[in-house]
Amino acid sequence: MTKIRRLTALTRAGIIESLQFRLGTAVMLFGNLIYLALVYFLWKAIYDSSGTDMVNGMTFHDTMIYLILATAIFNLLEMFIVWDMSRAIQSGEIIIHLLKPMRYRLYTFWSYTGAHVNNFFLAFVPTFIVVAVITGGAIPMGMNLLYFMISLILALIVNFNIEMLVAPICLYTESTWGINIVKETIVLLLSGATIPLAFFPEGLRQAVEFLPFRAVYDIPLTVLLAKNGTDTLAGLLPKLGIQALWVVVLTVCGNLFWNHAVKKITVNGG
Repeated sequence: MTKIRRLTALTRAGIIESLQFRLGTAVMLFGNLIYLALVYFLWKAIYDSSGTDMVNGMTFHDTMIYLILATAIFNLLEMFIVWDMSRAIQSGEIIIHLLKPMRYRLYTFWSYTGAHVNNFFLAFVPTFIVVAVITGGAIPMGMNLLYFMISLILALIVNFNIEMLVAPICLYTESTWGINIVKETIVLLLSGATIPLAFFPEGLRQAVEFLPFRAVYDIPLTVLLAKNGTDTLAGLLPKLGIQALWVVVLTVCGNLFWNHAVKKITVNGG
């Protein structure tokens, strides 16, 4: 119980901290509107030039719903672990974190949960409601919502572990700006967040099936929209199983890499 109280205390602290930066949330939402406007006109031009209402099994309507919800999930799951660790190493603050009576990976994960809770209610839920109302029921309202929440939690853990596989590189280089940009680009592209996986060439799409990135965005969206057989338990379980598998694999790999990398720590001036 003591451990649970510590973890929930980190969540409460994260919620309070996030609410102190309401302007940042407003700027994020405004930036999303601009991004979605660009996405709308881009894909509108793609479909207009295609000469057909359906491309790779998706209509323009389907594509926009997918990308709008993907943007909302991105805002919900976004973490800045790589940037935070890089700054902590350069300033020496990393030592304080390592001396805390809690494992660094566990502390880092739960310190972000407050921001995730805020983003869920302030960014994702309003977007979901607007899309559901405007599209007139294009999003199924049933057990898929419960399964989506389970898938979303698994996606959060997978995304955290990807971050924690890249962040320890800071212990070797002290700066990972370029590496982080490459990581974000790869994750957003191969996860289906910027381009639905249905539009990928067949060979690349099959290759992506064996990578963890689709477990972050594509699978939760597929579950939410009840696509590709996920409207049945037989079609749903393999999707959740893929996510659970990557949670285990990335957690083990992340722990092994962190335990090795932390031995290489060098603090400037110390």
